[in-house]
Amino acid sequence: MAHRLLAIVLTFLIGSLLIVALGVLVVGPQFGAWLAGKVHLGPVFVAVWPFVRWGISIVFTVLAVESLYFIAPNVRQKFLLTLPGALIAVAGWIGLSHLLGIYFRQFAHYNKTYGALGAAIALSVWFYWTSLVMLLGAEFNSELLQEVGEGRLPLKQPPPESVTPKRVTEADLAA
Repeated sequence: MAHRLLAIVLTFLIGSLLIVALGVLVVGPQFGAWLAGKVHLGPVFVAVWPFVRWGISIVFTVLAVESLYFIAPNVRQKFLLTLPGALIAVAGWIGLSHLLGIYFRQFAHYNKTYGALGAAIALSVWFYWTSLVMLLGAEFNSELLQEVGEGRLPLKQPPPESVTPKRVTEADLAA
């Protein structure tokens, strides 16, 4: 039951962070001018807003991945110790998304070959690469934690009996 509650909390937390990150990008640079007019922030805010919105979006995306890497595993760890993997995952995700966009625009013409199904194929390829960089960031964090923890991972709680393998005794071998 605790695992389901954790999954629900993580879903809403990560979903909220990613919606904020996407929302800041969607409102665009015009939002900075509108907000400056409503709150009387001045022309400096309008000039800086296009850069600030990308920073906010990246920070919220890193926080989403960081919270996944910190909360989800059954390992005691420090919050900042999972930050390098989250930075690697988000930087790799942004870079691979950009390169994949170039590939789909210039070289892969799935729409001509597969029609409307081409978008689904492109989305599946993007999901595959996204999962790969997420796993690379998690693996980096795992190796870093094992290095800091001197080769062993400190568990938050012992694994349930159904997951723990049964020890084989000589009586079992004789039967």
